[in-house]
Amino acid sequence: MGMGLRFCRSIARDQTVKAGVGVAIAMVSTGFVWVKPSGANQPLTEDRLNLDPALIENSPTLQRWLKQTPNLFEENQQDPAFLPRVRLGYSYFPTTDQSSGLGLGMEDWFIGALPLSFSADYHTNFQGQQAGGGNLQYYLLPLGWSVNITPLVGYRAVQQDDYHSDGINVGGKVIFALSRTGAADIRFSQMFTAPGSTNEVGTSTLSVGYGLTPHWRLATDLQQQNSLGGKDSRVGLYLEWQP
Repeated sequence: MGMGLRFCRSIARDQTVKAGVGVAIAMVSTGFVWVKPSGANQPLTEDRLNLDPALIENSPTLQRWLKQTPNLFEENQQDPAFLPRVRLGYSYFPTTDQSSGLGLGMEDWFIGALPLSFSADYHTNFQGQQAGGGNLQYYLLPLGWSVNITPLVGYRAVQQDDYHSDGINVGGKVIFALSRTGAADIRFSQMFTAPGSTNEVGTSTLSVGYGLTPHWRLATDLQQQNSLGGKDSRVGLYLEWQP
């Protein structure tokens, strides 16, 4: 009798174990098992990352991430990959008696949080050759991209000895931002002053900039003007400041 009772208890215990194993397998297979991850809902700290304090002190990016994780998608949409700047420098006019002069300007000063910026430039050889104006640009791609394009519209005046033209200025610009810090970029623009009129002037400009320090750059541009007054080319060399 005692042996039969122990045998029955053993069978019952085996059945209970098998049932428990079956329930566990079912829960795992159906996704009802929840395990609380270690350290969940805990902010990143210097202790958890085990970072050298000197490394954190010398890295603004790490300091920003430790304080608050940034929204990279939003930054890519709104944070420009190119910086505004002011330029002053030397202009050389090889087709106008190889004369020299002055060039100055400002580039991509953004208006509020919009992808809208203002640029202006002026250059002269002090001998009857001068051009200048200002444009608004509305960038069509996310500002954080390394390549961007924009139409431009504004006003421009051009003086080529006895030939003069001024009026609305329209065109477009392409930017290749090789560094988000403004350390290097390449730009090409095509503009038309007084388009459709007998005084239309087409201006093509290729510009390259390279950073010397976080705030100072060297830049050069090659420019070609075409009009009824003739063709004129210009080479500029600038010192640029960016905030």
